[in-house]
Amino acid sequence: CWGCLVVFFRFLATGDSFKTISFSYRLGHATVYKIVIDTCQSIVKNLMTEVMPQPTEERWKQISNDFWNVWNFPNCLGALDGKHVTIQAPANSGSNFFNYKKTFSVVLLALVDANYNFIAVDVGAYGKNSDGGILAHSNLGKSLENGSLNIPNDEILPNTNISAPYVILGDEAFPLKTYLMRP
Repeated sequence: CWGCLVVFFRFLATGDSFKTISFSYRLGHATVYKIVIDTCQSIVKNLMTEVMPQPTEERWKQISNDFWNVWNFPNCLGALDGKHVTIQAPANSGSNFFNYKKTFSVVLLALVDANYNFIAVDVGAYGKNSDGGILAHSNLGKSLENGSLNIPNDEILPNTNISAPYVILGDEAFPLKTYLMRP
């Protein structure tokens, strides 16, 4: 319904509380909540596989090729980092969202290809958590650990006869793993 989209876009555009929006449109607080949640779930259900499909082995190889051509880094499947998004502390949340920068935040964890396109994201982790901890508990981290992401087998590095695994690049916030490299 058009009214539902208006409510949804108002929430996204302004960041107003459900209570404020409910007064503006003469709707119940629970109705606004349901509209926003249902619309988000519908967008994810209908667009996620088109916008951010799980990469196939061929796609991983293309991403690796792009990293080699653009950044001169072989066998790379992506760059990984977390970004703290500052928020107002939710009511009764204690220190869950309080981070090392002494602000309240949620964390956006993202894996991107050589052209900065998202491959995978995890949104909404508590600001108190480390990037490495968020990765470990995310679907991406679990899939990397159990080997269910269609990642190709080790490949010979260019201009050598050395075989090396495909890796993801991250900063010091992430632990070293066979699939995760950091400075």
